[in-house]
Amino acid sequence: MTDKLINVLHSALDDLKAKDLTQVDVRGKSDVTDVLMIASGTSNRHVKSLASSAVEDAKQAGFQPLGVEGLEGGEWVLVDFGDIVLHVMKPDTREFYDLEKLWSVEPAGRSAD
Repeated sequence: MTDKLINVLHSALDDLKAKDLTQVDVRGKSDVTDVLMIASGTSNRHVKSLASSAVEDAKQAGFQPLGVEGLEGGEWVLVDFGDIVLHVMKPDTREFYDLEKLWSVEPAGRSAD
């Protein structure tokens, strides 16, 4: 299920020219989700369009989001699909919060061999 949804989201974001699409596997680091998908949009309007398209394509494929936050502003939109959480942000917001770096840190007691 997760792979199919990842493919749907990746396709939707790619179709609308999302920038710097990446995935971060957070299994073992988070009990909330397994994968973070992170993408950038070039403007508030682009961020909103990317997130809306991802939600629509996911629904058409049979995946219902649990929640959508930030769609009104377009600075950072979070779409929660349970096992996958999609973050679509403007580049400056993405750089400031740096989720990729935040989630690359190993939990206490584990080493990055």
